[in-house]
Amino acid sequence: MAEKNTSKNINFLLVGVGGQGTLLASDILAELGVRLGYDVKKAEAHGMSQRGGSVTSHVRWGEQVFSPIIGKGEVDILVAFEKLEALRYLDQLRPGGGVLVNDQAIEPITVKAGNVKYPDDEAVRSTLTGAAGAVHWVDGQEIAESLSNPKTANVAILGALSALLDTPLDEWLEVVSAHVPPKAVEVNRQAFMLGREAAKATPR
Repeated sequence: MAEKNTSKNINFLLVGVGGQGTLLASDILAELGVRLGYDVKKAEAHGMSQRGGSVTSHVRWGEQVFSPIIGKGEVDILVAFEKLEALRYLDQLRPGGGVLVNDQAIEPITVKAGNVKYPDDEAVRSTLTGAAGAVHWVDGQEIAESLSNPKTANVAILGALSALLDTPLDEWLEVVSAHVPPKAVEVNRQAFMLGREAAKATPR
């Protein structure tokens, strides 16, 4: 997905807005790292998440990780559950780092109030492409709606992430299944696999 990181750590920054399941996704990613034998640290910031505010989560995998916070310019993979959030945190990405974007726009309060304009899609794509080593777009919301379960969009994006990492599929599915309600296991597994296939079909 991105140029190879010469360090032994993998730094993920997950960003979205309240209600998108960003924190659940980070919990799944953190547990996966533990299962794979990494030392894992995680830190979250979710201020006004219940009101649609910005939500961020740092997840670090490594042989030995001392701080849960990723330094500016040290993010290996930026996972954005909303397009504007990808732009907002783009400066956290290391040179050659990769971006995975959920192709969904959620207008912040300032846009709804008419104070600012939401960036057009072409501008968003151009900015991301110019700054990242690789950018992958997956419409997690479309996948979730195809399954008649809008809450699975975050898991669809994790499925896309799994296609960009050298990690065992069975471990992913086990961790996802352990973090969702029993009645929702099957639909979440379906969302995960559809997201994974969508990422594989996306040009790198």
